[in-house]
Amino acid sequence: MRRWVLSRRLAAALLAASGSLPAWQETLTREGVYWVQTVSGSESVLPSGRLRVSTQGRVAVTGGDEGQVRYTFVKRVKAKSEAQARTLLGQFVVKSNRQGDLTSIQMAHSSDGAGSAEMQVTAPRTLRDVIVETHGGAVDASGLQGALQAFTGGGRIKLDRIGGAVLARTAGGEISLGAIGGSVRCTSAGGPIRAGSIGGEARFETAGGDIVAREVSGPVQAATAGGAIQIGRAGSTVSVNTAGGSISVGSSEGMVTAETSGGPIQVGKAPGVRCETGAGAIRLSNVSGSLRATTAVGSIIAQLMLGGVPAESLLSTGAGDITVYLPSNLGITIQAQNESAYNLRRIVCDFPSVQVRRQGSAVLAEGAINGGGPVLRLASTGGTIYIKKVSGER
Repeated sequence: MRRWVLSRRLAAALLAASGSLPAWQETLTREGVYWVQTVSGSESVLPSGRLRVSTQGRVAVTGGDEGQVRYTFVKRVKAKSEAQARTLLGQFVVKSNRQGDLTSIQMAHSSDGAGSAEMQVTAPRTLRDVIVETHGGAVDASGLQGALQAFTGGGRIKLDRIGGAVLARTAGGEISLGAIGGSVRCTSAGGPIRAGSIGGEARFETAGGDIVAREVSGPVQAATAGGAIQIGRAGSTVSVNTAGGSISVGSSEGMVTAETSGGPIQVGKAPGVRCETGAGAIRLSNVSGSLRATTAVGSIIAQLMLGGVPAESLLSTGAGDITVYLPSNLGITIQAQNESAYNLRRIVCDFPSVQVRRQGSAVLAEGAINGGGPVLRLASTGGTIYIKKVSGER
């Protein structure tokens, strides 16, 4: 496991290093029982170079138009006197340097004593790669054109207006993304993940919390150990899984695979669906291609897309109704079975070519619609199966 805390030995080495950059501004003020010291500095950087920021508290990185990196540390300690405060504040060690195209800014604490520090960094927005890591605290970054990696040992991560790929990981906290131009990979040990617009592939994973993404241009993978998943629009395939919660996918240009141990599933426009829930309703709207939807307890509603191309499909529920809306000009073959139904009215079909009959305790329906086509199998126990006709005109 990666160590986010710099050791005492390393912190002391940084303090003693001759390459440490002296502050160009330093102030010390008192706020009640706390003493607050603000230290600012700068370091050169290539416009298209790389930047690494390493600290222990909250950190914010903002892209700007200047050709150098500027940083400000705000240190806070509890002390009875200025002399004691300066001793404690001196344990916060700051070092900046540049090697090749990599500029590094580091802050370490040479003792286990009390105190906190926050860092604010302004860097050229044209940097091709920025890495931000903190032992414990929030990470904020915005206005950068290149790739970004953000790591925190405990705290939220908030990123916006990042032009390249993003890698974000927190040991416990929310991850919030605004506009990201590249691919995204986010992991939280416990907290929700929320995303606005993602320009590439997206992978979201949290040990507990909701996952919400408004728009993803590429494929989407999302998994949570407990929470809802909501994907607004995806430009490719969608694969989502939750141990307990609802799933909603507005529209997708690829196959949608959705699994939940308990909760409803709703999928809008999609060229294919594979979904399963242990307990909950399933609603498929404007779908085509191969459909496979199963629920142990709950109703299923599926509306096939006008002009869509059907494929072999199965809709199955252990306890609930099934309602299917079929375009009147769609060529498809129906095979429906309702167990423990007895009554022929347990399967209701608007298409005369589909014949309903009773077989023992079950009710069956079979027939070819508009000459037949791929088989659509419907299976229910105890509910009612409705096969409804909708206008096939555009």
